[in-house]
Amino acid sequence: MILLSVENVTKHFGPDPVLDGATFEIRPGDKAGLVGPNGAGKSTLLKIAAGLLEPDSGQVVRHSSASLALLEQQPDFPSGVTLWDEAKRALASLLDLQHEAEELARRIAAAADEAERKRLAVRFDRVQHELEVRDAYHLDRKIEQVLNGLGFARAGFHQPVEQLSGGQQNRLLLAKLLLAEPELMLLDEPSNHLDIEATQWLENFLAESGQAVLVVSHDRYFLDKVTNRTLELFHGTVDSYPGNFSAYWRQKEERVEVERRAFEKQKEYIEKAEEYIRRNIYGQKSQQAQDRRKKLERIELVDPPRAIQAPRMGFPKASRTGDIVIRAEGLAKAYDRPLFKELTFDILRGERWGILGPNGTGKTTLLRCLVGEEQPTAGRVILGSGVKIGYYDQRLSGVADEEEVVEAVRPPRKEFNIQQRRDLLARFGLTGDIVFQKVASLSGGERSKAALAQLAALDANVLILDEPTNHLDLWACDALERALNEFDGTVIMVSHDRYFLNRAADHVLVVEPHRFRVVEGNYDTYLHLTRGAAPSTNGRATTPAPSPAKSANAITGEKRKRRFPYRKVADLEQEIFERESRIEHLHHEMTQPDVLRDGDRVRAIQQELAAQQEALPQLYEHWEEATELN
Repeated sequence: MILLSVENVTKHFGPDPVLDGATFEIRPGDKAGLVGPNGAGKSTLLKIAAGLLEPDSGQVVRHSSASLALLEQQPDFPSGVTLWDEAKRALASLLDLQHEAEELARRIAAAADEAERKRLAVRFDRVQHELEVRDAYHLDRKIEQVLNGLGFARAGFHQPVEQLSGGQQNRLLLAKLLLAEPELMLLDEPSNHLDIEATQWLENFLAESGQAVLVVSHDRYFLDKVTNRTLELFHGTVDSYPGNFSAYWRQKEERVEVERRAFEKQKEYIEKAEEYIRRNIYGQKSQQAQDRRKKLERIELVDPPRAIQAPRMGFPKASRTGDIVIRAEGLAKAYDRPLFKELTFDILRGERWGILGPNGTGKTTLLRCLVGEEQPTAGRVILGSGVKIGYYDQRLSGVADEEEVVEAVRPPRKEFNIQQRRDLLARFGLTGDIVFQKVASLSGGERSKAALAQLAALDANVLILDEPTNHLDLWACDALERALNEFDGTVIMVSHDRYFLNRAADHVLVVEPHRFRVVEGNYDTYLHLTRGAAPSTNGRATTPAPSPAKSANAITGEKRKRRFPYRKVADLEQEIFERESRIEHLHHEMTQPDVLRDGDRVRAIQQELAAQQEALPQLYEHWEEATELN
């Protein structure tokens, strides 16, 4: 069964096509991610698939008995209805079935004719079965679960929709689509207005649901958790890859390399043949030259590699700072309510700190306190010797709207000629006439690249970035991660992008209401080590929560005996991290064609993989014991 078939679809909004023969299918069970550079036409393709836009040519076939719904982007709710009532409207078909069941029951009881009673009873049984399959007798519970999962507090369930913020209204649109349970959900950036906790809930909901999904998202972590297939839209056409985003990323690199070799090999053959023809067309080997010309005329040209180019971002070498770059002592900030309090930590030279936490916990305000743009309510920030900060503001206010791009990136009081500025902008993906446009005319992604170029021009040794991946496509995000990892200074970044934090951070500061945690590692380390973790008190270590066994011993007053020799918790955590990283590397090696062709290498990897995986469970137990008894 094919839920959606898109065949050779084209679409123009100007002289050049946005879509130029896009073709793909979605079947039941597909959880497909649609990826492509900014401006590739992903949202346009979703609208055409949903029937909101007509293609210029080609056709879209939707299964006649399957429902399909696109996540709306512009809320338009009737006035006077509450959040709960509007969410319940998504279940109109189930409510209608409930009413039909009630009406059928009434008619069966009143029917005098036996044949009529049997006919009504057959229909009643079918309606009852549909209601049971769709769990229609617990609708209030379903609504509550979805609203809670997407971050709506129970106290606000009966709030009028017109009083909701724009972000809340967009979350309500998502809630309605999830409750409606169409056979195919078309989702355009569904996590845009969600914090990390709500995004995690949505990931689990979609991964476990029986509905097919076609989703556009810049959240690579989300794509990894949800999708089992990846569709790449580039130059108007679609290529399909099995697996989630990370699998696609690996396969894409391998496929481009194969395409490049084939293209270059044919190019070399053509160049040699043309040279032979040029030298011999009028000589003794004229006949052979004519034969080669005919062969060239019949040759089927290999397409150039389908490579999506990313900018080669980079930051200049950092001057040396003191060992302690930033010290926060008892830092607190409050407006009408406290945002955070008693934040105490040291950031050392060369470290890369990611800051995350729920919306409203003051992460941006914390950065502004670190750079001196805000004064803390209590506590203080001490900068180390030689510190020169470069600050990337998520509002992108550092690049002035009224200036040309090539002027906007020039720092004050720096000798920086126009060619140097153009070279810098090119490194961040801005070339040609775009550098002479006004900043106000740039897209979000282009303006972000200009702001990053300006940051690089500051020659800072401490980079502080607030949501730097917000407007970047997946390839620009990858380039930024590489640039930050190559930077030899110190980096502090607020981000909701968990994939970015995994690749760019070696410390994570988690700011939550009434507490904070510092984890030495990336986002996945935080997930692994802080399930139920207690708040950090010294700003330099993570204190995991007691295991159930420890809690039981604490209640009975019994002292748990050691099973393992004494080791520091930090040493155990480091070994766990190294072994898990090695396992991930070995799994990646097993996907490489040159490895798979080498039987001895495959066996060696399998043996090491088994040994690493066998060691982990005992390490986890050792770590649990050490957290209790050390």
